[in-house]
Amino acid sequence: IQILDSNGRPMLPAVSKASMIAGGTGLSGSTPYDAADRFSQRMGDMNSWLWSPDSQLNPYRDTITARNRDMVRNDGWASGAIMRTKDNVVGSCLRPISKPDYRFLEYYTGNKKFDAVWAAEYSRALDSRYRSWAEDPSFYCDAAQRHTISQILGLAFRHEIIDGDSLASVLWMPERLGLGKARYCTAIQLIDPDRLSNPQNTFDQKTSRGGVVVSHEGAAEAYYIRKAHQGDWFNAGDSVNWQRIPRFTPEGRFLIIHNFEADRAGQHRGGAGILTAVLQKLKMLYTFDNAELDQAIISSIYGTFIKSPFDPELVQSALGNDNLGGYQQMRGEFHNKKQIALGGARIPHLFPGEDLLSVKSEHPSTGYAEFQKTVLRAISQATGLSEMQLSGNWADATYSSAKGALSEAWKTLERRRQDFCKGFAQPIFTCFAEESFEIDDLPLPSGAPEFLECRQAYSAAKWLGPGRGHIDASKEVMGSQQSIETGLSTLEDEAGKEGKTWEEVLDQRSIEIARFKELGIPVPSWGAPIENDSVVQKIG
Repeated sequence: IQILDSNGRPMLPAVSKASMIAGGTGLSGSTPYDAADRFSQRMGDMNSWLWSPDSQLNPYRDTITARNRDMVRNDGWASGAIMRTKDNVVGSCLRPISKPDYRFLEYYTGNKKFDAVWAAEYSRALDSRYRSWAEDPSFYCDAAQRHTISQILGLAFRHEIIDGDSLASVLWMPERLGLGKARYCTAIQLIDPDRLSNPQNTFDQKTSRGGVVVSHEGAAEAYYIRKAHQGDWFNAGDSVNWQRIPRFTPEGRFLIIHNFEADRAGQHRGGAGILTAVLQKLKMLYTFDNAELDQAIISSIYGTFIKSPFDPELVQSALGNDNLGGYQQMRGEFHNKKQIALGGARIPHLFPGEDLLSVKSEHPSTGYAEFQKTVLRAISQATGLSEMQLSGNWADATYSSAKGALSEAWKTLERRRQDFCKGFAQPIFTCFAEESFEIDDLPLPSGAPEFLECRQAYSAAKWLGPGRGHIDASKEVMGSQQSIETGLSTLEDEAGKEGKTWEEVLDQRSIEIARFKELGIPVPSWGAPIENDSVVQKIG
């Protein structure tokens, strides 16, 4: 029999508080969703609250960051995860390839001279100027004169994945100009994200969030930067003074570059690096590793011992028998005199009543390897690396499994590279391009608009980092060749996967072919001329 309500709908059964406490679910009528159940044994103790993006993170940022850094300093797994991520995203050289938006310039100005030919010429000219600045052996691109731009980008990215933020100021330093000195006034100064904070460490306000001055719409307008790090005891005076630096000049040039990976809308600071979600597990693994190592050392030190039937003091005191003392004295004299050896190896002779025993080592413990593997799997998921990249263990990997794992990891690494380049590296290139536009003789058609008028079009660039690498080079190179010949890819795309530009590849090829001919060495098949106009396809 089914009971209906006044509207003719089936009535839900009544649910008592006792049944709710006992573990009622949505199916039994306590809540529509199990995830919202506040009374069951399974979910009742999960008291989570809705925090705003900034209040959720900013008050705890210093604690999280300090613990992340401590773990990276002292734990090999954490240090390896950071190093692998940095090497795959930034590598030894992260560089821009200028890609001016000539189509926009053509439509904007109505000048047909803004075409692909001009774009290629402009790109070569601007990129060569950039390299002379970014790779200056005197490091004038760095305000501290310690790093090239690629090294600055690598260090900034390391800050971002550990601390959550990358932070730098763009300085104008004309005092460095001169013969044998700097050619450009633009210089980059990296800033430790710890120095970005509210003045006097006050709580967040409506217009100040973790040191970021925000507009009514939430846009960053300026930054409060400590004049010195709070840990600099030798610079205590500056460490309690803050400087308010606008984000842009009135003309729109960057003064502060601040980048982070946001988790929520309305977030103004980073602070949760890639290890934050698994920091507790990393700490447990670190403790387990040390405990296993300590036990292994103890076992090796106390490997063998002699078991005696009596204790020389306790038993003698209990029995009050002087003969036991004589027995122990005889044992000592016996071990001192018995030095019998055979071929240099000593033969143990035990006193009557003694046994020779050894410590049985049971380390690492039975569950250690499985626990380590489980934790490393969690770390790999949090960092976006594959388990094989993180652990360095490729013993059980096949070509298919390794290829699949690395392809999935590469999606995350490539996304991180693009986000970092757009948020941190590209503003640096834009600031340099602005100065180069003014002082260098870049190829520009007559009537070209000023840089500030078309900043994005003049400074657009594609960023190249380290290549993906190969598992089976022959298979993957053949795949690239087929993609080019079938029109599914281009030489630019395939060269970019290796961290190269197509122009560099072709230029180097022409040099090598000319040298082969000069020395009378047969030219390889890739350099042989094509007799007919048709392209010979060798697919499949």
